[in-house]
Amino acid sequence: MVNRRGQCRENALFLYKSFGLLFGALSIPPLYVYKCAFSGGLLNYQTDDAIFGVFSVIFWTLTLISLLKYVLVMLSADDNGQGGVIALYALLCRNAKFCLLPNYQASDEEISTYRYPGCSNTNRPTSPLKRFIERHKSSKTCLLLVVLFGASMVICVGILTPAISIFASVEGLQFQATNLHSATNSSTQPGVVVLIACILLVALFVLQHRGIHKLAFIFTPIMILWLLLIAAVGIYNIIEWNPRVYQALSPYYIYIFFKTTGKDGWLSLGGILLCVTGTEAIFADLGHFRTAPVRVAFSFVIYPCLILQYMGQAAFLSRNLSAVSMSFFASVPPPLLWPVLVVAPLAAIVASQPVISSTFSVVKQCQAIRCFPRVKVVHTKRRISGQIYIPELNWFLMIISLAVTIGFQDTIRIANAYGIAFLGVTIITTWLVSLVIDLVWHQSFMLSLLFCVLFGSVEAVYLSSLCVRILKGTWLPLVLSAVFLVVMYVWQYGTQKKYLYDLHNKVSMKWMLTLGPSLGIVRVPGIGLIYTELSTGVPASFTHFLTNLPAFYQVIVFVCVKTVPVPYVPQKERYLVGRIGPKSFGMYRCMVRNGYKDVFKNGDDFEIDVVMSIAEFIQMEAEGSGTPEGTVDRRMAVVKTSGKFGTVLVMAQTSGLGESSSSSSSAIVSSAKSPTLQNLQANYEQEAPKLNYWRRARFGLLDAKCKDSRLKEQLQELVEAKHAGVAYVIGQAYLKAKWNSSFLKKCAIDVAYSFLRKNCRSPAVTLNIPHICLIKVGMNYIV
Repeated sequence: MVNRRGQCRENALFLYKSFGLLFGALSIPPLYVYKCAFSGGLLNYQTDDAIFGVFSVIFWTLTLISLLKYVLVMLSADDNGQGGVIALYALLCRNAKFCLLPNYQASDEEISTYRYPGCSNTNRPTSPLKRFIERHKSSKTCLLLVVLFGASMVICVGILTPAISIFASVEGLQFQATNLHSATNSSTQPGVVVLIACILLVALFVLQHRGIHKLAFIFTPIMILWLLLIAAVGIYNIIEWNPRVYQALSPYYIYIFFKTTGKDGWLSLGGILLCVTGTEAIFADLGHFRTAPVRVAFSFVIYPCLILQYMGQAAFLSRNLSAVSMSFFASVPPPLLWPVLVVAPLAAIVASQPVISSTFSVVKQCQAIRCFPRVKVVHTKRRISGQIYIPELNWFLMIISLAVTIGFQDTIRIANAYGIAFLGVTIITTWLVSLVIDLVWHQSFMLSLLFCVLFGSVEAVYLSSLCVRILKGTWLPLVLSAVFLVVMYVWQYGTQKKYLYDLHNKVSMKWMLTLGPSLGIVRVPGIGLIYTELSTGVPASFTHFLTNLPAFYQVIVFVCVKTVPVPYVPQKERYLVGRIGPKSFGMYRCMVRNGYKDVFKNGDDFEIDVVMSIAEFIQMEAEGSGTPEGTVDRRMAVVKTSGKFGTVLVMAQTSGLGESSSSSSSAIVSSAKSPTLQNLQANYEQEAPKLNYWRRARFGLLDAKCKDSRLKEQLQELVEAKHAGVAYVIGQAYLKAKWNSSFLKKCAIDVAYSFLRKNCRSPAVTLNIPHICLIKVGMNYIV
């Protein structure tokens, strides 16, 4: 009973938050839908049939796309609670061999979140489509390009949503000024509207670094008030102007509409489509909510409020079609006008916030699957997963949004661009979900085809209408998405070539074993973490380092940070640890598995996790869980699952100065550094007091629990190496195409990829590697 009450409270909290963080972008279009729909020749049809027909198309578009497609079907196509185009792609990659990510291992499929619930294994014959895509690499590449194009369109939506929402909301000031017959201000009204919109846009993007979670409880009351206002205005207009408007709920009026208006009615579909823009945010931001509260909120609150508002505007326009350019504000009764004028800009800001956050999320996910240049990702709330902020992208979105607002200065042109961006996302999600129905849900191919044809045909009709408006704004998202797509694919192509080069030129382990335990070099105290993308073998960057400086640390750990096509990897399943060569070599391999929505830890926390993971592996190995001593590259073991983590090796409590603050039974091992080096380190820490507290944490052994002398000796060596210091060795790649490569490949590698590599964040920044411990090894890659 207590658990049920707690679950009900959580669902109620999700239901409350969803109004402010999920449905905002869908609640703003009533400001401009009718204005955009009647922007062309449709103004010549001033009859009830034409106006009722527009409302009927709006009603059935909302019902088909928003209610049936997204809320009822697509919310069930989540990836462990996550939505969006990358989540759909990850679902497909886990159920078929579509993924182009490197470092795939069979053990990845043992992750608890890897299999889709209820659809793991069936006796159903393999789909012909699945076999075709798996056999042809070009098909996998085409699928990836489709997904990346969808992600590019999501970025365009993140640019255009703030521009159109805020610009349309402040147009009410122009309407009010016109009503007051202010002749002196009428000439400057458009400029004033643009100025106010730009100020609000700047304020919106400046506040992004604060994080969406801090404003969630402020957003929700604003959106609830906005929904109540638009519903009340709709009810008033229905009663006041034309109660017969309810008849337009019948699809018969759609037939009458197109029969009467012909081509003009078809051209108006580009404006009518705007009634469902913002629906993609329901699926894209699903990870912060639960499916059941979202469905309840939309079905019983959002959907009825929107229908009442659009119905009310239709009733008003049936008697006042001349006011269509400001139909929303003109339809507001005088007592509610000023509340609406005040709440509308606030609601527009609230509606823009989640869309911007989803843009951050999709870029971070593309970066995780190696399809976007490295950018700085800031986790705004450590206790809330998925709350991120990307500074470079935030300022880019702000500049483009301001340029769109100042350049177009017209709701209709911005709406045309916004419509094609939304339509690009929703068409791609239709294709991907149809594949999910067949390949993940294991339903019949005919059902998958029916879903694609039903919703795809509706979206194709809207697309045909918007394609005519290329010169009226729709060109903008097409150009921007093409640029983003080229950037993403070039980065993926260059990264893939680099990985293949590393794989082809990795060092043979048999050759390493011939060097003996010392590897033919001087072994100094400390731990060397060597970053590589290889899951087996020794990278060429390691031998390149030893060739120029024949000395290295006593403990060597080859660290491979990889992305698995799941949203989050549980902490207890994240680390795979194995030994390379005999124990006397002191060489380990550590695979760090992250999901596409995981945020990488900072350097100090990661350093501790690696040491503790190796310590548990040594314990498991001593208990007989490892492989025989003679093997070359030994079996990887998942650590932090045996229940014995940290029972022998413990981290002692330290004060701010790094000294033990209390007596402990653990034996603290002194540092292996010379007194001179210890003095140098102490002087550096005084000059750089912001070094993390955990950097001074010390480890010790519990003698009472470590009775095996060989085990104690190995752990002692690990602790001494940790206290001596940890160095991070990372390769600095310089790619260059072969001299006989094609012109297109040379442009992609030598020009585009090289430019992106020089102007993006370095790997050390994205991996949160402490600068004081960083060693870069430069290498030239001829691909």
